[in-house]
Amino acid sequence: MSRKLNMLYVGGLDDTVTEEVLHAAFIPFGDLKSIQIPKDYKENKTRGFGFVEYELEEDAAAALDNMDGSELYGKVLRCNIAKAMPKLPPGKAIWSAEEWLQNSLNDDNVPTEDDNIEPANLVPSSE
Repeated sequence: MSRKLNMLYVGGLDDTVTEEVLHAAFIPFGDLKSIQIPKDYKENKTRGFGFVEYELEEDAAAALDNMDGSELYGKVLRCNIAKAMPKLPPGKAIWSAEEWLQNSLNDDNVPTEDDNIEPANLVPSSE
């Protein structure tokens, strides 16, 4: 499964950010192909993240460099190259897909034996 390097994940969005606002914030870096802000239809509000797709990978890279850590409507944005979700049959959990499991285990954020993680450090102190 290859990654689209022209698609950005934008996290940390305020509830009031619309697709038009996101378009205005990201258009200075190049031509946009699409913008999506998923909604939680039960709560009738946005889920706090969106996707911005550029025509060119270079434009997405420029937006990533400039917008990651920037502020929009008082909230700090987290921008990354979007990861593609595996195609699953309806009703099947993502973690039951072998490919997702292997990719998750290979992420750089997974602790290794060399990290010296002490169990005592994983539990919050009662102070």
